[in-house]
Amino acid sequence: MLDAVLDRFTRLHPKTIDLSLDRMRRLLADLGDPQDRLPPVIHVGGTNGKGSVVATLRALCEAAGLTVHAYTSPHLVRFAERIRISGRLPDDGALAALLEEVEAVNAGRPITFFEATTAAALLAFARHPADVCLLEVGLGGRLDATNVVACPAACVLTAIGLDHQDYLGDTLGAIAAEKAPILRAGVPAVCAAQAPEAEAAILTHARLLGAPLWLGGEDWTYAETRRGFRVDAPGLSLEAPRPVLPGPHQVANAALAVAALHASGLAAPTPELAARALPRVSWPGRLQRLDAGAAVDLLGRPLWLDGGHNPNAGEALAPVLATWAAEGPLELVLGMQTTKDPAGYLAAVAPHVARLTAVPVPSAPAPFDPEILADAARAAGIAEAGVARSWAEALDAARPRDTRVLVAGSLYLVGEVLAENHLGAPD
Repeated sequence: MLDAVLDRFTRLHPKTIDLSLDRMRRLLADLGDPQDRLPPVIHVGGTNGKGSVVATLRALCEAAGLTVHAYTSPHLVRFAERIRISGRLPDDGALAALLEEVEAVNAGRPITFFEATTAAALLAFARHPADVCLLEVGLGGRLDATNVVACPAACVLTAIGLDHQDYLGDTLGAIAAEKAPILRAGVPAVCAAQAPEAEAAILTHARLLGAPLWLGGEDWTYAETRRGFRVDAPGLSLEAPRPVLPGPHQVANAALAVAALHASGLAAPTPELAARALPRVSWPGRLQRLDAGAAVDLLGRPLWLDGGHNPNAGEALAPVLATWAAEGPLELVLGMQTTKDPAGYLAAVAPHVARLTAVPVPSAPAPFDPEILADAARAAGIAEAGVARSWAEALDAARPRDTRVLVAGSLYLVGEVLAENHLGAPD
């Protein structure tokens, strides 16, 4: 039932991505404007790290005793992962009924898949009690379907990078100018440290709008410490333990989440709260280690997954891979979409990869030919680069080799592995 209604939504508008708020506002009006009846909202945009920031905010809020709605995308295994209602994922039957209600109100008019499912999430969030509502931007910001909340409690921008250039522009300034319009006049906004071009665009928009902005590296800062990290912001000086999500980029994401919660005023970050929350953050598919399950059995040893898929994601991943490579050879099983930049991603990770196997991603809308990815890997300096017919074949081939194996490059690929593995999928 759920798959059937989701499939029907994919046929209501010919374009997978068509950025506009006109269709969304029309549908929401017909649904009674649920976006105006939400609990206090923290709206999270940017390029990389949005989902990790939302996951950390959720852990912080729940550790503070707050009930949380959360909307994120995409999903890895089950569509329900996108819509967490009062802290819980809905069952497929309840979700199908909600989507069918939206479908009936839409009455066959053009609407994109993301717009329809976002409307369903907002409708559910308006109907169920919660203390906080976390909304992750899908793509861009200015015309994203989530950009319909008039007065959130706070807005957040993660670091801006090059991604989705076909829709957002081909420079950091242009992309930042598309993402900054989630900011609102008079609403506190917390921004990660940015490249100068992106920073200039965000500051210009914030000043024109009258949005009070804390800019990372200037108005608020963080620094790693021996035991974790420290956050300093107006009215806040906090020592926190290292987040459970691995990698220095996750320290940056955790610090941004702490600063954002402080700015929102919805809960007071304290060392005790951080100590309870940060070990509980769960965000599968981001440097996730699998120790059991069908895919692990196929490889015969622990397996790592990471869904990062653009040059910034590669740069964030590189320090972790450097540490791993110092311990022993690293093997990368890579699948990507043609909308991504494999050369930029590989330029960052290639120095740390001993062997690469490119694989198809059948679940992705526009998967790269593995031969093209293997060629890109060799051009980036990975001499041992080949192809396999599937990720399962790649893991089986890697079994005899004494390597650490990372499956990476696409959340669709990570989702395929988690679905087959059964253990380690989101809950």
